[in-house]
Amino acid sequence: MPTMQETNQRADAAAPFPESGALPALTTDSRPVFAPTPLHALREKAAVCPVRTPAGDAAWLVTRHAEARELLRDERLGRFHASPRTAPRYVDSPLLELLITDDADTARELHRQVRALLGPQFAARRMQGLKPRVTAVARALAADLSAREQPADLLAHFAVPYALGILHDLIGVPEAERGRCAALLAALGRVGTAGTAPAGPDALFALFRDLAAAKRDAPGDDVLSRLVAARIPDEQTAALASTLLFAGLESVASYIGLGVVLLARHDEQREAALGAPDAMAVLVEEVLRAGKQSGSVLPRYAGEDIDVAGVTIRAGDLVLLDFALANHDERVFDRPETFDGTRSPNPHLSFGHGVWHCIGASLARMELAEAFTALFDRMPALRPAVPDEQLVTEAGRLVGGPARLPVLW
Repeated sequence: MPTMQETNQRADAAAPFPESGALPALTTDSRPVFAPTPLHALREKAAVCPVRTPAGDAAWLVTRHAEARELLRDERLGRFHASPRTAPRYVDSPLLELLITDDADTARELHRQVRALLGPQFAARRMQGLKPRVTAVARALAADLSAREQPADLLAHFAVPYALGILHDLIGVPEAERGRCAALLAALGRVGTAGTAPAGPDALFALFRDLAAAKRDAPGDDVLSRLVAARIPDEQTAALASTLLFAGLESVASYIGLGVVLLARHDEQREAALGAPDAMAVLVEEVLRAGKQSGSVLPRYAGEDIDVAGVTIRAGDLVLLDFALANHDERVFDRPETFDGTRSPNPHLSFGHGVWHCIGASLARMELAEAFTALFDRMPALRPAVPDEQLVTEAGRLVGGPARLPVLW
């Protein structure tokens, strides 16, 4: 946790922002999942807006598609800051803080090295080889869900175990450690709020360091083995494995829940895609675009001054790229508030872009397609058991999907 002096230094660093005392405030409070947020009004006001983060610091929120896409290609943005301990924060999260380094060149080189190492592990061709395994897991969990008493929580009994099981395989977490890994990961997803401190990653990092040591003696075809073979330091290996696991789990699990709600509303579009892989692939892209209203934020720092959309982002400033806001930008998407499972092209930014394009995008797309197919093949009448206003995010978490999703079928 930062000291009081460091907190004051962070506040001083935020002073140059315009109207810094009355900035629109971002929160991690619970909110209805599908209700438009006040941030949509900010998008109409400006492409790059000064805001107050949930951690209390000033930052630039990028609200529009063109500017977000431009900045995602700009290597002047990254996980680096001249003073990581006093850098402005998006949220109070020890995991995010540990990913910040004080050397831009080192951060860029590590980013390139990791993508080169892990690219083959997540390549589209390899993902197709995993498809029988993914299909089998999806169908087994759908069968298990259908045998439960109604209503049942789709997230707890399908989405989370499904996404976790696939990721554990890919990263190299043995069966004996998966329960402990899942519990530690759940705690890591929480952020600090008033009067509470978030869980640190020490226990999860220790688990991954132990697993990395075991991979030196008995390597496999998995992420940890690749990182160990490349002599990535254990602490960085643990941070990378934790980040991959957290990002892959939370994104896939939340989009399964959001997608089921959306597909339950659009029978014709869903039925047209079931049994038609190409149509299902297009529909999955629309779930990824339309599923979240805001909160899919990528925090980065400016390594030097950047001029964009009439704003000068100063070196050291925190920049928040909100993919969900960009995905509803009417400058790019016709009728963005309408779910259209045949929308094409669909240049959403849910997987980022450029140097920040998600390395696991092919896997996530396949997981979502197989999940929706397995669930609706088994339970054609699958639908939420509660009205939209009861589908809310969980306060104090990094990811903006529903906290739980009771379903009927």
